[in-house]
Amino acid sequence: MVLPSPSSSVPASPGTDADRSGAWRSGWASPMGVVTLAMLTSLAVLAVAGAVFWGQAADHPDPSSVLLAPTAGHPLGTDRLGRDLLARLLSATWLSLLLAVGATLMGASAGIGLGALTAVVGRRARRLLGALINLLLAFPALLVTMFFAALFGAGAGGAVCALALACAPGFARITQTLAAEVAGTDFMAAARVLGLRRHRLLLRHVLPHIAEPLILNTTVTAGSALVALSGLSFLGLGVQPPSYDWGLLLSQGLDRVYTEPLPAVAPGIAIVYAAVAFQLLGEMLAGAAVRRPRPRRLAEERALHARTGPPAAADHVLEVEDLRVELPTADGVLRPVRGVTLALRRGEMAGLVGESGSGKSLTALALAELLPDGARATWGTHRFLGADVESLSRAERRGQLATGMAMVFQNPASALNPSLRIGTQMTEAVRTHRGTPRAEAVEQALAQLRRVALPGGRRLLRSRPFQLSGGQRQRVAIATAAMMRPDLIIADEPTTALDVTVQRQIMDLLRDIRRDDATAILFISHDIALVADACDRVLVMYGGTVVENLPARELATGARHPYTRALVASVPDLDADRDRPLHTIEGGPPDPYDAAPGCPFHDRCPHRLDRCAVESPVLSPLGPEHDVACWQPVSRAPLGVRRETEEADR
Repeated sequence: MVLPSPSSSVPASPGTDADRSGAWRSGWASPMGVVTLAMLTSLAVLAVAGAVFWGQAADHPDPSSVLLAPTAGHPLGTDRLGRDLLARLLSATWLSLLLAVGATLMGASAGIGLGALTAVVGRRARRLLGALINLLLAFPALLVTMFFAALFGAGAGGAVCALALACAPGFARITQTLAAEVAGTDFMAAARVLGLRRHRLLLRHVLPHIAEPLILNTTVTAGSALVALSGLSFLGLGVQPPSYDWGLLLSQGLDRVYTEPLPAVAPGIAIVYAAVAFQLLGEMLAGAAVRRPRPRRLAEERALHARTGPPAAADHVLEVEDLRVELPTADGVLRPVRGVTLALRRGEMAGLVGESGSGKSLTALALAELLPDGARATWGTHRFLGADVESLSRAERRGQLATGMAMVFQNPASALNPSLRIGTQMTEAVRTHRGTPRAEAVEQALAQLRRVALPGGRRLLRSRPFQLSGGQRQRVAIATAAMMRPDLIIADEPTTALDVTVQRQIMDLLRDIRRDDATAILFISHDIALVADACDRVLVMYGGTVVENLPARELATGARHPYTRALVASVPDLDADRDRPLHTIEGGPPDPYDAAPGCPFHDRCPHRLDRCAVESPVLSPLGPEHDVACWQPVSRAPLGVRRETEEADR
């Protein structure tokens, strides 16, 4: 007896409409496509017409025609009651296919539901579900089927339920693997920031994105289920007289297989024919999927916790003191964020700059409660919109983040769900959290698209992300972030993947949103010149902590921390001496595993003191709106940082 075993999954790919229809047409126009279509059509016709045209002959006993050999009037002969075996074979098509499809759908529903839950539940529940799936897979499907078939009792219902239970773990494992990839995408992180409930995450973001490979596996499994159910009927555990399916007919024909083989061979041929048809259908669907372009693998990001704090300033949207993030690894505890302190006022755009690995993005993810699994965030103070985050319940925190904070990610291609239309993604938050009617939400989305200068109107709302350019996708991401009119937008390198012209347009959009909605913006970037031009204030991070906080207008000449001064000096300008190499910062960033005392920059600092190696400086006021974490702040640079640095080099 062959048991259903879901095949290897084919990655889901949205493709374009032209790709989708073209791949579909070219596949069915091939010789194998024509054969598959003909086989499926014949099965459908027999399933519908079999009982209608041959049902009476199949059930009518004729004592004068008992156990006849094949004749012109009875091509397959007759059974012990004189009933025509060909009529019974054709009439059995409906029940045989119905039971196979029913068992497959029941097993797929249970397995897919179990596997998909791992993408939306917490870490502890995900581990428990994973352990349960592993436990279920440890039992051979054959033994599971036989055990439950005997437990439920002989009959079609028991056989279907037993087979569904046997194939569910396979579907659960495939779904778990596919859902794990989706759970780590930017668009899932954005959906969590919006505060969408688990059932909506599951139905709108997880299942549509992995539907294609699951459909392919379900199709292929249906063929295997047909063979398995026929085997159970053959053994007497499936369909019972007076009902009959192909497996029971095969069992009844086996008694005279040596004298009259056709009554036994014909049901076997029907079983193989239908199983091959389902298998070919799966192969055709898989072939069409493979011929379409596949999306790139998307980056990983996800959710976690928060803590306490004192009263907030009246105009402060966000206040955080001593933010720390720890990531347990096989090599020890990684500490990429080591005591970040920052505050954002309403309507302010603050830039967060620093080398790669300085902790900028992890700081943003900690604020949005989107840290990777296993990471732990702690702080001394955390207030958002005037509320102490630690004092809020989980539901209150989620609602506060959903309505008060939005994120714009670096890669707009991964930040938007490729399986959902633009309109669905833009209106989801306002419909979920504010109960806005669909028509009104669409009008709000159209207004936001006009605001970000995207033409197309309703046609654009009906589009999917892969139909837009990179700049258009980023505009859509910004428009989506502005739909809830949040108090804070965290923009994590939103212009990195765009050309200079589009980059300027995106910055203009962020400025407009800040001005019109009084939205605070935390702008994360490596581009020092862009931050100095666009932001009101600059926060400089190094080694997981903020080392300087100063007005953007003073960045070029008023930077007082040696690291900030070196960053600014490394930016080329038109006045640079072309005969000299570009300025670089010698050495490398501190080891995030090493919790050594002292200033994190002291190994690379040309102004270091003995004190710098043993005492870590704290962020302290140096002037109006200017804080620095340094034991010996450098003097201002009246000639410009680059020229001062070149003079020092000489």
